[in-house]
Amino acid sequence: MKLLQWNIQWCRGVDGKVDPARIALESKQLCDPDVCCFQEVAINYDTLAGSSGEDQPSLLASHFPGYSAHFAPVVDVPDGKGGRRQFGNLILSRLPVRQLFRHTLPWPPEDKVPSMPRIAVEAVVEASWGLVSVLSTHLEFFSAKQRAAQVARLIELQQERAAHAVSNPGYKSGPFEPMARPAASILAGDLNMRPQDPGVIELKKHFVDAWTAAHPGKPHPPSFGLYDKEFASESYCCDFVFVTPDLALRIASVRLDPDNKASDHQPVIVEFS
Repeated sequence: MKLLQWNIQWCRGVDGKVDPARIALESKQLCDPDVCCFQEVAINYDTLAGSSGEDQPSLLASHFPGYSAHFAPVVDVPDGKGGRRQFGNLILSRLPVRQLFRHTLPWPPEDKVPSMPRIAVEAVVEASWGLVSVLSTHLEFFSAKQRAAQVARLIELQQERAAHAVSNPGYKSGPFEPMARPAASILAGDLNMRPQDPGVIELKKHFVDAWTAAHPGKPHPPSFGLYDKEFASESYCCDFVFVTPDLALRIASVRLDPDNKASDHQPVIVEFS
């Protein structure tokens, strides 16, 4: 299974051009992914730089025939013209998707600190070795307080998945029909934290950092701020793929493309055996 993690900045490249077709082409050339975890995907958001308000989930899905598309908007507001603007995370999968969950993450108020709601979209996919939950998420940029609460919730969700994996419900009817929910999980996203951040350290108590597993002792390469300095005075890593310990031995390779300029983030590719 090949997984692509990428904050695509509403398909806006370093050249300022918004181009979903370019994101799709670059993705396929990078690794021909089985699962794409994208963040910063927009619908009808013509107020974003370079955007004409295109329906990006639909456009991206059109370039991935045979994949299912699962979009989780976290910002959903009127556009002032009778429609709505949406912004969130997307999973594209050519593996069968058994279940889909959309988890709203905590958003504790913090006076005079800019922020936005955050979400994790979870798809339970059929990998060659069995079921695995794949999550695409994007944590708060400006607030460490909010990120800490969001990390705590992601850990809580993993504990919940593990408990569901061994539960035995005794009632089967309609939407109560029980479905397998695996403890095996992949958490991918722009976490807006550096590798030494306390939140990353907390996540590593429950997950394995895929980069570290594949490259022990080697620092994370920068995934943000290489070419666009609007929000980063220096380049650093904030894009991660974490896996539950049972999947760590399945990691065949992890790499980051340092040359890509189709977004302000660099894509991360993880291959599982």
